[in-house]
Amino acid sequence: MAIVDQPVLPVAEFERNRSNKALRTKALLVTADLTVAVVAALVAAEISASGPDSLLGVAIFLMGWALWLAKARLYTARFITRRADEVRRIVDAGALAAASTAVAGFAFDLSFGRLWVLLASVFAAVGLTAERELVRRHYEKRRASGELRRDVLMIGNNTESNLLEAMFEEDKALGYNVVGRIDPGASSDPRELVTNVLQVARAHDAIGVIVAATAIEIGASNRLIRDLMDAGLHVELSSTLTDIAAGRLTVRPLGRFPVVYVEPRHRHGWRAVAKRVFDLSIAIPACLVLTPLFVVVALLIKKGSNGPVIFRQSRVGKDGIGFDVWKFRTMVVNAEDLVDDLKEANEGAGPLFKMKDDPRVTRIGAILRKTSLDELPQLWNVVRGEMSLVGPRPALAAEMAAWETDLYGRLRVKPGITGMWQVSGRSETSFEEYTRLDLYYVDNWSLVVDLAILVKTIPAVLKSDGAY
Repeated sequence: MAIVDQPVLPVAEFERNRSNKALRTKALLVTADLTVAVVAALVAAEISASGPDSLLGVAIFLMGWALWLAKARLYTARFITRRADEVRRIVDAGALAAASTAVAGFAFDLSFGRLWVLLASVFAAVGLTAERELVRRHYEKRRASGELRRDVLMIGNNTESNLLEAMFEEDKALGYNVVGRIDPGASSDPRELVTNVLQVARAHDAIGVIVAATAIEIGASNRLIRDLMDAGLHVELSSTLTDIAAGRLTVRPLGRFPVVYVEPRHRHGWRAVAKRVFDLSIAIPACLVLTPLFVVVALLIKKGSNGPVIFRQSRVGKDGIGFDVWKFRTMVVNAEDLVDDLKEANEGAGPLFKMKDDPRVTRIGAILRKTSLDELPQLWNVVRGEMSLVGPRPALAAEMAAWETDLYGRLRVKPGITGMWQVSGRSETSFEEYTRLDLYYVDNWSLVVDLAILVKTIPAVLKSDGAY
């Protein structure tokens, strides 16, 4: 990136360029939040018949919500990047708003029932969560189409900065648009680096910078970050870590250095028991409820082609122990013997064999694959303890020959009927992405993650993205 010959942009101009738009956006969000709170207060008053007998009580309730929403940083984007963080902050703000309303009512001797305070707070919290989800989806949709993205500079000229920039371009919903790049190694003097960055930022109307931590010398980083913030730019510094859930990271002081502590992920003890109970509590009832469907599918398979209803195939499970995975048969009986003849038509990623128009698939089999009904017998594998509801895809032993060393880490957990790969495009996902998603799951597993994946599985199955 060529350095534009412009004077250093004054602090006030950087701030003024972005403040008006940000204020308008926040004003709209505050208005929407308080509108939801008003509706919640009115609905609660109607239901409880114990609402405030004057507008002062409603005003106090709304002031409490406005205060605690702002205090919870719900109008600062960087604190609510994740849905879970936003919901938690809304719930915390609701509890504090309810408490402050009750205290204010007692202090000013206002007449309203405790039931109204409780209901109004609960309704407001639920309504705000729904409203914020609509706002989030609106912004994600617009960003994905290339709108409303933040123009930023990339500080760095190495592998990490390349990966960051590629990620922003691939996932536009993240909301970043890299408009320029500065090579910190090209400036021997830290002051020269700061001047260069500010000049390019002004030329491209950038509002912030992304610093690839591995690309900048420690002596230059403090000066750069301090001066850029003083100039009014937003500064974000990479952690050099990839695919570690942000909730596992804690920044703490270690002498003069702020260090990132990575919370270990425990998969044993009560957590393993909880996952097993979670699996059985869903798999056993599902087997019972779906029995009529199993019978119908079995009859259709038998009517459509000769051969067994259930297809069993040896797969690799937890700790490398083999087991037979169960599926409804979707192909001709000798399908595995025909693989060698079809290798040139393989459309799968890496060692995975996939074909959109696989001639081995039967007519009923194509429907079962499209709807993922062929996977349902794996509920029996879950009951037997060989699989989990959620986990990495159960791999063939032959596929392991093409694995990189890192991918063996997926064997630390049981394979699953569904997982991050399955809800992220399945057959349309690259092998590199398949690998990354599996390892991300293994490294960041929790019951909350399992539940989230199960919820995402429903729309993924209905859309049939990448299912063939």
